[in-house]
Amino acid sequence: MSKLEFIDTHCHIHDEEFTKKYTESPEEIIASSKNAGVSNLICVGTDLKSSLSAVSFCKDNKNIYCSLALHPHEAEKSTIKELERQVELIRKSISTNIESGKIVAVGECGLDYFYHKDKDILSRQQELLRLHFELAIEFDLPMIFHVRDAFEDFFNVFDDYKGIKGVVHSFSASEKELKGVIERGLYVGLNGIMTFTKDEKQLSAARKVPENKLILETDAPFLTPVPFRGKICKPEHVVLTAQFLADIRGENLEIISKSSTKNARMLFGI
Repeated sequence: MSKLEFIDTHCHIHDEEFTKKYTESPEEIIASSKNAGVSNLICVGTDLKSSLSAVSFCKDNKNIYCSLALHPHEAEKSTIKELERQVELIRKSISTNIESGKIVAVGECGLDYFYHKDKDILSRQQELLRLHFELAIEFDLPMIFHVRDAFEDFFNVFDDYKGIKGVVHSFSASEKELKGVIERGLYVGLNGIMTFTKDEKQLSAARKVPENKLILETDAPFLTPVPFRGKICKPEHVVLTAQFLADIRGENLEIISKSSTKNARMLFGI
C-alpha cells in the first residue's frame, strides 16, 4: 500500500451505464484503489438515475461519497419543465439523505457548448445551471462544475450568486480561463487528460494552478492516463496523474499528495 494519500474527487464507478465496461466488481475496484493509496472516492451523478444510484452506492461503502446533479447534456434531451421536475427529485433525495454525511456536493452541472450550438439548448443549459446553484445554496454544498467552451457565460452566471464554493472539474483550458476560475475562489480539478494532451496551453495552465487550489480526479471510467491509454480508467490511476503533475511542475509527489488531499478534504468536508 502506498504511504502517500490521494483522493479521487470525481469518478463514475457506481453508474451502471459505465461500470459494465469493467471486468472487476466495484468492490475490487475500491480495494485496488485503496491499495494504491486512494483513501476516498466521490461518485458523481450526471442524470437523475445515476445521481440517485450514487446515493445508494455510497451507503454501503466506507469512505465513498457522492454528488448529485444533471449534466448540461441533459438540456438537449428535455424541456425546462422536465428538467425542473428532475432537479426537484434530486432535491428531495438530498433533503432525505443529507444527514448521512455521504452527499458532499451538487454536480456534475455546468455549461458545455462543444457539442451544442442551438440557442434554445444553450438557454436551457443556463437555466438548468441556475437550478443547481439554488440547490447548492439551499443545502450549503459545494459544486462540481463541467465547463467546456463556455467559460464566458459560465462566469456571467456564476457571478449572479454569492458564497458559492466548488471546483471546475476536468479543467483543460488555458491560463486565461484559469485566472477567472481562481479569481472566483474555485478549485481546479485535473485528471488524465494532462498526461496525453498535445495542447501546450493546457499544460501551461496546469503548471500555474496554485498549490492550495489543486485537486485530483480520474473521471473513471474515462480519460485513462498514460501509460494505460486504451484501457478502462480506474480511481487508482489518479496516482499516475499526480506523478505527471509533480514532474511538469517540478514538485515532489509528496507535495502534490498532501496539498491535493488537504484541498479535497477542505472543499468537500470529508
